Amino acid sequence: MIASIDTSLIDWSRAQFALTAMYHWLFVPLTLGLGIIQAIMETLYVKTGKEYWKSTAQFWMKLFGINFAIGVATGLILEFEFGTNWSNYSWFVGDIFGAPLAIEGIVAFFMEATFIAVMFFGWEKVSKRFHLASTWLTIAGATLSALWILIANSWMQYPAGMHFNPDSVRNEMLDFWAVALSPVAINKFFHTVLSGWVTGATFVIGVSCWYLLKKRNTDFALRSIRVAAIFGLFASVILLWTGDGSAYQVAQKQPMKLAAMEGLYEGQEGAGLVAIGVLNPDKKAYNDAENPFLFKIEIPNMLSLLAERESDAFVPGIKDLIDGGYALSNGETALSASEKIARGRVAIQALADYRTALKANDEAAMKEHRATLDANFQYFGYGYLNEPSDLIPPVGLSFYSFHIMVILGGYLILLFIVVLLVARSGKIQHMNWLHHTALWSIPLAYIAGQAGWIVAEVGRQPWAIQDILPTVAGVSRLSTASVQTTFFIFLVLFTVLLIAELRIMVKAIQKGPETNTSSLK
Repeated sequence: MIASIDTSLIDWSRAQFALTAMYHWLFVPLTLGLGIIQAIMETLYVKTGKEYWKSTAQFWMKLFGINFAIGVATGLILEFEFGTNWSNYSWFVGDIFGAPLAIEGIVAFFMEATFIAVMFFGWEKVSKRFHLASTWLTIAGATLSALWILIANSWMQYPAGMHFNPDSVRNEMLDFWAVALSPVAINKFFHTVLSGWVTGATFVIGVSCWYLLKKRNTDFALRSIRVAAIFGLFASVILLWTGDGSAYQVAQKQPMKLAAMEGLYEGQEGAGLVAIGVLNPDKKAYNDAENPFLFKIEIPNMLSLLAERESDAFVPGIKDLIDGGYALSNGETALSASEKIARGRVAIQALADYRTALKANDEAAMKEHRATLDANFQYFGYGYLNEPSDLIPPVGLSFYSFHIMVILGGYLILLFIVVLLVARSGKIQHMNWLHHTALWSIPLAYIAGQAGWIVAEVGRQPWAIQDILPTVAGVSRLSTASVQTTFFIFLVLFTVLLIAELRIMVKAIQKGPETNTSSLK
């Protein structure tokens, strides 16, 4: 069904979008996290009247502004790519996917643009409380931007609140609130924003520990560490809860992604969660006799508990999802991948027949083909696949990305606890090992965030929209050479922007706060 599509075009289009998205996500989490931290510090300034909180907030606000500006540039390019590289996707679902993006641009981004100028330039021009309100409203705008973008992304993972119109060959929105308030969207929003908060807290602690290493701006650093450690620990604990929710939603809506995340080939009752494992590179096919792991340590029954809320529940593996035949939670028997592909092709043919009947104004035939299409539409996207194995995402990348994310998340929780306890004991100024650890933990927070997005996006392949549109059917018909050219243009551009941001931020950090008022009283 997809033999006529240039696979190199698909690969380069995916690579370009992944490049843009990963660069964009280098800037977004710090915007979300650092924005809240600076707002907390300004709130302390307004509440206490102490000038050192003002200078502390202004310093972190300067770094926030540098990061924010670069993030906007990469985000705009990312949205344009839906129209340039993924025009078939945009046509097929634009009525739904475009709605949250339009709200993001009209409402959330407008809030940011309106109040950010007051936040940066209004310190001596407006009252303390109005300035504080502008700061919080700027951060609220950034968070709302994330909300609407994540709603759009979540709809791709779990397409709800829609119906397919064969007359226009487009998916149309039936229920806006089903799209905006789907369980996947709500959980993804909190999990993603909280991960940004953790990144922001790690960044503040790491930079502050650099000042302690240099034995300068000590009071400023200690104030910042205390605020960031409390904030980071709070965010991390809630992140654990949303992570559990994410695992449950994946198990219910995208079981193949869960199986790839855990390297689970054979379904099990009372399935264990892999804590540490090494995949077997000789495992070439989902149904061969090779053991999936060279080595693994499991937490017994934990995967069943996460996926079904029952410790002895059955969790399907990759082989089960391809072969079908197991019992679903609703009492039905799971279809095999081959059956789904066959039904998908019936749906595609029914759509073609309906369109032919529409042109001929044959209402009886239209009704017949529409009924066939409606009965099989939930498998529509499967009809574009060639083989059942096309449904298996890259297992190695999904598995290792997921476990790197989890391990680093646990490490950062431990870091926040240690930093907070040591800071309260008054000994943190003399612990150079902890200063170095905190400083080098900054890139680890970014790696955890990137790994999470790899799990979310790579783990759902081959789907652009789960079960409805595979990635290969959503790509624009461009020349591969043009996509390759723009890929390298963006690679150079984004790298230059990243280097420029790092240089500007490093200079600002080396300069330090404008004033070094000095009391922790």
